[in-house]
Amino acid sequence: MDSKVKMYQYKKETGMSYNEAVAKAKEGLQKEGFGILTEIDVKSTLKKKLDVDFDDYIILGACNPGMAYKALQAEQDLGLMLPCNVIIYSKKGKTFVAAIKPIVQMEKIRNPKLTGIAAQVEEKLKRVVDLI
Repeated sequence: MDSKVKMYQYKKETGMSYNEAVAKAKEGLQKEGFGILTEIDVKSTLKKKLDVDFDDYIILGACNPGMAYKALQAEQDLGLMLPCNVIIYSKKGKTFVAAIKPIVQMEKIRNPKLTGIAAQVEEKLKRVVDLI
């Protein structure tokens, strides 16, 4: 895997089917206090909009309200980088799950008040990925 990829995401291959992984991700996000604000079925969207075939691929836009509130208090414009995305996709018969690394994203803002919050959110997202 390319080092740039590792830098901004936490990713793994899972032995689950795509549908099982999506269900498990949603369950894990809920257990970690996240709500799913957006759910984008990339495969169906690309088929509908461009009439192209694509692998199973979903983007879950997850938000932990308590953590988001704390982060927005520290940096009001942070909404530009929310929600935290979790993706699940299939490629060549294998299923992958990945979550954004909030610590890497918050380093771009250079607000030290966000460091601890980002670390807490990242731990939660890693636990979700590790469940799958």
